[in-house]
Amino acid sequence: MTAIEVRGLRKSYGATTAVDGVSFTVAQGEILGVVGPNGAGKTTTVECLIGLRRPDAGQVRVLGLDPERRRRELAERVGAQLQESEVPAGLRVAEALRLFAAFYRRPDNWRAVLERWGLTPIADQAFGKLSGGQKQRVQLALALIGAPELVVLDELTTGLDPIARRDTWTLIGDLRASGTTVVLVSHFMDEVAALCDRVVVLTRGRVGAMGSPQQLTADAGFDSLEAAYLALMREGR
Repeated sequence: MTAIEVRGLRKSYGATTAVDGVSFTVAQGEILGVVGPNGAGKTTTVECLIGLRRPDAGQVRVLGLDPERRRRELAERVGAQLQESEVPAGLRVAEALRLFAAFYRRPDNWRAVLERWGLTPIADQAFGKLSGGQKQRVQLALALIGAPELVVLDELTTGLDPIARRDTWTLIGDLRASGTTVVLVSHFMDEVAALCDRVVVLTRGRVGAMGSPQQLTADAGFDSLEAAYLALMREGR
């Protein structure tokens, strides 16, 4: 079953074309990595997926729904952790989880999420007092509090220490095992290689390459996804 279908997606800001004819699909339960340099159109693409941006052209379907016309319905089924998302500085961690859980008809148990993400020791701390890594974990937990069928994660592990990064990878693997579809935007090729079933490489608003991490690595003739990716960028694809 297809969870996401994107056909000919285009989006411009004035004279600047951010996304220029992007097409891809994501199967239910798949983890898709979206990679590319800054300005390649990654964030604009995922914002179109969840209804935060209106495409200029093309078709987007997420869980069978048009994100622009059915955004409220889709919000019940999709979670997102975006680069620009923020939590009020004075809100305590447990309060934030409890509040966000109230937005959904069938949320996950917020206390269980608190424990699962290792947030119990900081449950009573205000968000504004947390370290960068702690804030990131809270935002990830909030993205999952609605027990989503699909979750979009933009720069998943930025700011996390190596142990927290690996723990987060394990939790994302658990999401896959539960059947949750994941779209992961990342600059970390080791993360993409470890977690993703397939990868879309965006460059200058277009799809430069697409395939499994193993396929992209082999096609480029290298022994790591990072080396293959860097070669693609040097070629200007």
